[in-house]
Amino acid sequence: MKIGETKELICINCPMGCMLSATMTENGLSVTGNTCPRGEKYANEELTHPTRTLTTTLRVDNREGKYVPVKTNGPISKEKLFEAMKLLSKVSVSAPIKTGTVVYPSLFGEADVVATGNVD
Repeated sequence: MKIGETKELICINCPMGCMLSATMTENGLSVTGNTCPRGEKYANEELTHPTRTLTTTLRVDNREGKYVPVKTNGPISKEKLFEAMKLLSKVSVSAPIKTGTVVYPSLFGEADVVATGNVD
């Protein structure tokens, strides 16, 4: 963002859904509209380094037509989501798989990919 530029956001950190207005000043980001401190933190993170939890499925190579649901156990950079999906589309795992098993460690050094379902 440039100095003087303003962005409007809806905070997703709690059920209030505050409408935030974030303006870049010479001293950093100025956030208004939040009813709690989480709104300011959310706006700062979303506008400076947005992250997301990735959810997808991976093929189970020893169970024809079977997939296991997976997700990252922490957020990864939003800018890396498509690259992560491309990489994970080439990954397959072998059954049995239990919920919580790390199926791909350290995705871009940011988070592990863990199974969110079981495959016997």
